[in-house]
Amino acid sequence: MRRNPILAITALALLALAAPAFATNGYFSLGYGTPYKGMAGAGQALHLNTLASATNPATIAFVKGYDVSLALFNPNREYTVTGNPSGYPGTFGLAPGSYESDSRAFVMPAMAGAWHVSERFHVGLAIYGNGGMNTDWSNPVFGQAPAGVNLMQAFIAPSFTWEFAEHQAIGVSPILGWQSFEAKGLSAFSMFSSNPAKLTNNGADTTTGFGARIGYHGKFGEYLGVGASYQTKIAMGEFDDYAGLFAGKGDFDVPATWTAGIAVFPAKGWSIAADVQQIYYSEVGSVGNPMLPNLMQAPLGADGGAGFGWDDVTVYKLGVQWEATPAWTLRAGYAHCTQPVQESEVLFNILAPGIVQDHVTVGVSKLLSPKSALHVAVTRAFSQTVSGANPLEVPGQQTIELKMDQWEVELGWGFGF
Repeated sequence: MRRNPILAITALALLALAAPAFATNGYFSLGYGTPYKGMAGAGQALHLNTLASATNPATIAFVKGYDVSLALFNPNREYTVTGNPSGYPGTFGLAPGSYESDSRAFVMPAMAGAWHVSERFHVGLAIYGNGGMNTDWSNPVFGQAPAGVNLMQAFIAPSFTWEFAEHQAIGVSPILGWQSFEAKGLSAFSMFSSNPAKLTNNGADTTTGFGARIGYHGKFGEYLGVGASYQTKIAMGEFDDYAGLFAGKGDFDVPATWTAGIAVFPAKGWSIAADVQQIYYSEVGSVGNPMLPNLMQAPLGADGGAGFGWDDVTVYKLGVQWEATPAWTLRAGYAHCTQPVQESEVLFNILAPGIVQDHVTVGVSKLLSPKSALHVAVTRAFSQTVSGANPLEVPGQQTIELKMDQWEVELGWGFGF
């Protein structure tokens, strides 16, 4: 009886490492686990399935069994350049017009399991992904076609949780990270690079690294739940093949993040959850360093070299769940993310326009048997634009507008609970 879940998790883990990952809050996912996606990712204070451990390891004290999910993600990315290049020496003009990125469909798996070792001690395992820096421009954005980047991230996180009192638990997860990155069509930046041979068109390079997450999850009486977690920066190895692109000779760590949330249960069958999340993109140089003046003070790939100029973001999530019948549960949610990309950083972020801010979600679960349930969630990220001047052109000569919207449909299955 144990072999089938283990084989399923192993197969999906291999698929996770092979599939491109994408996400919505910058390049962090809105949430993990289909029930949580249906509530816009809100759920630090809820224990809906075993994939909750991907954000709060303490939750597995109150769930068990296995969960698998598969999402179809559709990001639509576009940029528009207004104004002709000046042609002045030392400027870096772009071809005017509107352009759309190819590669519009991505499949993203996730899976988790949880086991109760004793009355107070519990263990779990979650495998999931991040991403979001993906573009595939068929036009010569920077003078060479095709152009774009592709970032894939996968994480394996075992969890160890202690239920120290009734409805009160703390947990910790060591995290093994894996990531892959590829850039193409960036040869025009060779003059700015510390190592032009390690700047672009070197295929996919991979790295691994380690980090950790700690969490608390508790319930007070019948009407209130509380949860909080903190993930350290995941220290990843350098992308050696892109040591002339990313600051710190190819350094690309996963930023630290914390999340806190509450849940209230105002009536039988009703749950309302609210979370706040902070992601520290600015603490990773290759992501947070601004383009200017860094590009003029240090070459690409050097310490202090230019990055994407992403700001830290705060994400606000609100979700509602209604157990309409013993077999059917309905969900809805809304999330808002502050903008990571400022108008001064639009040039580099043609490659990584992670600019969407507002998400609306709906979800439904159907109990198939006492130990099996099917989940569906739909996410809509509304169209968002960021406009700014081309910083490497004559002032006022060119304007760049980034535009993005997203759809996601996720199917999940929980069993053995």
